[in-house]
Amino acid sequence: MNGVYLPPSMNNKRILLDQTHINLTIKRLCFQLIENHNDFSESVLIGLQPRGIYLAERIQAELSRILTDQEIHLGSLDTTFFRDDFRRRDSPLIPNKTKIDFIIEEKKVILIDDVLYTGRTIRSGLDAMLAYGRPQLVELLVLIDRRYSRHLPIEPNYVGETVDSVASERVEAIWQETDGKDQVILKSQENG
Repeated sequence: MNGVYLPPSMNNKRILLDQTHINLTIKRLCFQLIENHNDFSESVLIGLQPRGIYLAERIQAELSRILTDQEIHLGSLDTTFFRDDFRRRDSPLIPNKTKIDFIIEEKKVILIDDVLYTGRTIRSGLDAMLAYGRPQLVELLVLIDRRYSRHLPIEPNYVGETVDSVASERVEAIWQETDGKDQVILKSQENG
């Protein structure tokens, strides 16, 4: 799947990752994080609202399982009013909850989101995060990287899977917490 274009199936939907593959990918990402952040004494996780937080919670849980004696700090960050398009909408936006109850000043911050597409959410996350301090380092972890669609020069440090898709397709991470199952799907938007 890495870097391979996958056309949608006849029903306009294709499963890219099922629950088993999501769990394996999360484990792999955690070991990559441990290689670079060791015991996480100087590192924190921040999940981007609304859907990056589900991945961030899974990452924190797996890291806590592996690093049994370490506290892994996890926060959630809403980027609604830091987006460059929030005034261009017809209906008012409803922000999500931000919860960062630890210091990020001089820490290594791992921003976590489910799908990286244009890079605009990450850019707004960087702006929003600076209200809480100036980190020593910021890295980006995503479950899915949609290459060839960036509007901004933003690239992830940790990638679950890379998907090449066209603009008329949508990559969607579905989470047990809100949708009743874990999947990543590729949908054609032309017919639904």
